[in-house]
Amino acid sequence: MRLKRKTAFVTGGRGGIGRAICARFEAEGAQVFAGDLSDTGSLDRAAAHGQYVALDVADEAAVKAAMAHIEAQVGKLDILVNAAGIEIEKTIEDTSLDEWNRSFAVNVTGTFLTSKHALPLLRKAARDGATASLINFGSYDGFIADPGLAAYCATKGAVHALTRAMACDHGPEGIRVNAICPGYIDTPMLQSFFEGDGSGAAGKTIDQLQQAVRDVHPMRSYGTPEDIANLVTWLASDEARYASGQLWVLDGGLSAQVQQMRL
Repeated sequence: MRLKRKTAFVTGGRGGIGRAICARFEAEGAQVFAGDLSDTGSLDRAAAHGQYVALDVADEAAVKAAMAHIEAQVGKLDILVNAAGIEIEKTIEDTSLDEWNRSFAVNVTGTFLTSKHALPLLRKAARDGATASLINFGSYDGFIADPGLAAYCATKGAVHALTRAMACDHGPEGIRVNAICPGYIDTPMLQSFFEGDGSGAAGKTIDQLQQAVRDVHPMRSYGTPEDIANLVTWLASDEARYASGQLWVLDGGLSAQVQQMRL
């Protein structure tokens, strides 16, 4: 098992991608804590993995309490995954200041706060030649843009820059920092996008829109939370001991192609 005797904290651990990561981490032998606003999260399902920890990533007091809980139970943290995030489907003209600030509060400030307060626990794990792994969630929308996702794109670009900075600052301490940059992944957030104005549905049914999205990918499909969990697991493991400061795009080849050349 790749993560035997390791402790992991996954924010957004009751969401679509977060659940898959928690399940995979447990299968790989890790002790897992799942932070989220509620124990059901965005998926109302019975099956959930990891010990639930109440967490609003934009609330510094809540973040400190979560880290104190982990420290009291385990004393260290080998892996932090910042998977919590929100998406607002609007142009900047239609985005209110409150919506803009909330997007940055969760996607950027939340990543900052959980990372900041996890660092003392990560340092305890990064001893005697071992490394700790901190994994943020960016997006392919941090490189290129989907229409109607202005605030979301801006937050993910910020996470990309923050990831590189953290890797430079904390690499000498034995803490590796990387970001996963997913494309279209089958989650409640994606289903919300299909139903929203930003998708450009133009009268198409949800099924027609989903197929159109699959067809624009070179692999003719979009991803699953388990696809993301596979890459996260490798980055969290000792096999990735030399991987740091990178933005790992996982999008089925979507961003590799020149869209206007597709016939």
